[in-house]
Amino acid sequence: MGIVNVTPDSFSDGGTHFKSSDAVEYALQIIEDGADIIDLGAQSTRPGYTEISPEEEWNRLKDVLPVIRSKTNLPISVDTYFSEVAELSLKNGADIINDVSGVFNLNMAQLVKDSGAGWVIMHNGSGSFAEVKAFFEDMAKKCIDFGIKKEQLCFDMGIGFGKTYEQNLELIANVKAYKLPDYPLLLGVSRKRVIGTASGQKNPSERIYGNIAADTAAILGGVDIIRLHDVKNEKQGILMATELLEQSNKIR
Repeated sequence: MGIVNVTPDSFSDGGTHFKSSDAVEYALQIIEDGADIIDLGAQSTRPGYTEISPEEEWNRLKDVLPVIRSKTNLPISVDTYFSEVAELSLKNGADIINDVSGVFNLNMAQLVKDSGAGWVIMHNGSGSFAEVKAFFEDMAKKCIDFGIKKEQLCFDMGIGFGKTYEQNLELIANVKAYKLPDYPLLLGVSRKRVIGTASGQKNPSERIYGNIAADTAAILGGVDIIRLHDVKNEKQGILMATELLEQSNKIR
């Protein structure tokens, strides 16, 4: 899942693709580099971010999403917790809502149910892997009881969202302890502080090798989707880790 931030203030690439034409060009570049899903974000969720309104969030997306949709058949995800933005995004070509709110929003749930869209549900806040697993189980039950199909759901452990350094490491290293059977799991650790702390690399844009190490550990544990910035380089690590996992599964 390749990240395209249409923001002026994201923690590692804020402003780089804020102009609509730049965002579209970058999305096409990461598709060429090997992205399987495009994830558009128009609101920064970095520590200390200032929330923008749904209107402003959609204003940043409206000249980007339809153009990208017209140029690719790949799934497009929109990173939003506003149901208004999610609805407009789905009407304009998005396939997946990547929701970092960490809550069961009835409006969002109804939209997902009615549209058949994918819904990435993230754990937001402090939590051990046992607490994250309990959250996933609770959200899965609420969704199924609401009438959302299992096939529409994906979970995200929420690396960097209110968690301690130790909790982040624990979640990356122990995927098997909390992943739910039959539900895909997404890892979003790209360029985050946990990588910088562990590797000693202060510059977020130069944390590629630390990212690949984290990706590999998570894939061997069972993560299905890697959300990342550096598609061209990190995909090499992802493909290698996937091959190693397949070999490991053959002898079990």
